[in-house]
This record gives sequence, C-alpha cells and structure tokens, in this order.
Amino acid sequence: MNLKLGIFQRMLIMLLFVALVPLAGIWLLTYQFSIDLAGQKVEQEMLALNNNLTTHVNDWVDMNERVLLQNSTLQDMRSMKADKQNPLLETITKQYDWAYLAFTIDPTGQNIGRSDGKGQKFYGDRSYFLQVTSGERFGKQVLIGKTSGKPALVLSTAIYNDTGKLNGVIALAMTLTEISNEIANSKIGQTGYTFLLDEKGEVIAHPNQEFTRSRVDMSSNKAFQALKQGKTLSVFDDIDGKKVVAVARQTNQGWTMITQQDYKEAYKQIEEQNLRAILLLVVTVVIVCILALIATRRLTTPIRKLTEVAEQYSQGKLDLEITGLDRQDEIGQLAKAIERLGVSIRMAMERLMKK
Repeated sequence: MNLKLGIFQRMLIMLLFVALVPLAGIWLLTYQFSIDLAGQKVEQEMLALNNNLTTHVNDWVDMNERVLLQNSTLQDMRSMKADKQNPLLETITKQYDWAYLAFTIDPTGQNIGRSDGKGQKFYGDRSYFLQVTSGERFGKQVLIGKTSGKPALVLSTAIYNDTGKLNGVIALAMTLTEISNEIANSKIGQTGYTFLLDEKGEVIAHPNQEFTRSRVDMSSNKAFQALKQGKTLSVFDDIDGKKVVAVARQTNQGWTMITQQDYKEAYKQIEEQNLRAILLLVVTVVIVCILALIATRRLTTPIRKLTEVAEQYSQGKLDLEITGLDRQDEIGQLAKAIERLGVSIRMAMERLMKK
C-alpha cells in the first residue's frame, strides 16, 4: 500500500520537523543541565554538613592533644613522681568538663600519677600506650567507659626527660558526649543524618544511641568501603533495602564521618523538575503543532483552491472566481497565471465557435 502525501501533509511534517528537532535538543540540554545542577546541590549540601562536623571533631581532638603536649613538658610532669604530677593532673580534669581522668604511665606500663586519687593500675597492654612507646606522636583509643557506659576517647603522648629519652606517657580519658550530641543532632531533611566510625568501622557517634553504646561494627557500610577506594560520594541500598546517597570524609585521626540521606528525598527536587520539564515540553509541542497546522493551512489553502480552479478549467467551466489575485507573493503570481490561462481558453473557444 503506497501512502501518498499531499502538499498539506508534507508541509506540515516539514514545519514540525524544523520546529521540534531543535526544540527537543534544547530541552534535552536544559533538562540535563538542571539534573546536574540539582545533583551538585544535593552533594554540596551533604558535604557542607559533613565538612563542618569533621572540622569540629578535628579541632576538638587537636585542642586536647595540645593540652597533653603542654603538660608533658612541665618539669613536675617530667619528674615521673606521683606527688608532683597529681596536682597537675587534677587541674586538667577540673579545667575541662569532658575529661574524667588524667594519668601518667612509666615506660614499663605501670601507672604513676592519677587525677582521681584511686590506686595505680597497669596500662602496658593498652593500645594508646603502645602507640606512643612505638614512636607515634600521639596515641588514641576509643572504648566504652566503665562508669558511663558510653564511648570514651583516651589520648596520650610521650613525656621526655632532659636528654630527649622517653621518660613516660601522659594520657587523658574523655567522654565523647559533646561530639556525639553534635553529630546526632545534625540532620538533613526528614531522613538525612550523620554518624562517626573509627578506623575499624566501629561506631563512635550515631543518632541511634544503642548503636553508640554497643559500638556496632559498621565496617561493611558501603560509604565506609567507598571512601577506602577514594570515592567521597556513593549511592547504594542500605540494610533495609532503601536506596540512599551518602558522602564520607576522613578525620585527621583516621575516623570516618558519614552523612547519608534517602535517595528519594535527596533528589526530590530533581523529580519535581523532571515533571515540570516534561509538562513544559508537552505544552510546547502542542502549541508548536497548533501553530504549524495553522501556518500550513494558510499556505496550502490558496494553492488547493487554485488547483480546483485549474481542474474545473479542464472540465470546461470557465466562469470561476479566482482568489489570491491581490497577493504579492508566488501564490498571487500563480493566481494571475491561472486567470490568464482562463482568459486564453475562453478566447480560444470563442474563435473555435466562430469558425
């Protein structure tokens, strides 16, 4: 079956093609730009919150490390005698509310001075002690406080004698309540939240207090794993099967700060923009089609009428009204030509009848 298209259909198709192809290209580029812009906005908002919390943790830990360094150089502290060290250690815990114990350890791991007045203990097997005695500038360990039942941080640094030889270790045990509250109360929208993991992936701070108290192992978290591969932003399904978007950043202590939000909520703006863009495209296409239809009719109707006149001329009907004679374009020229054709036919027929 051969489909024959008239001038009206061909012109309509041509006008639609010329109008809609560039329109579709412009819409596609604009839509993609909007999607990219919205995606960048989501990422920047999450990164901003994550960076602020990471900076807060870094500054807080750095402040406590400076406290240890300053006290480690004091002569009474370097004496490694409990009666001289204890007043200094007590001053530290009184000055900083979050510090509940300051203490010193000799090179063998035996406790020397304490701020709480309790009996001496052996700390030679603690990781924060071993880190310093093995040459690291600072030692640290996150553990569950025996009295509070909440995560606590122990920081330590070396005490050197006058000759630069290791004389002992000074350590500061602190609650992480301030840091935990800051992180737990930082939210994005209805579903976005932030949590902090240590080097092993165990929880240091989390909005879920049970996760914090039991120090849940979240080393399998995909954002945690993605950061190890150098990826700050990741999209994945969480343990509940919900699609989430997350950003992760490492603190100066080697901990991982993760901010995540449900993908649907995070990119809700993109979905709304998508619907608006599609609606705008549909409305634009309808308007273009209507305008193309009107323009095509205005162009082809005079041609169709002139075609009908020519057809009737061929049937001998010569007394016909020709439209378009007053036009100054090609259609007007065609109308005049058909009019002259009609005159020529009438004159020829009159001569023929006289003969």
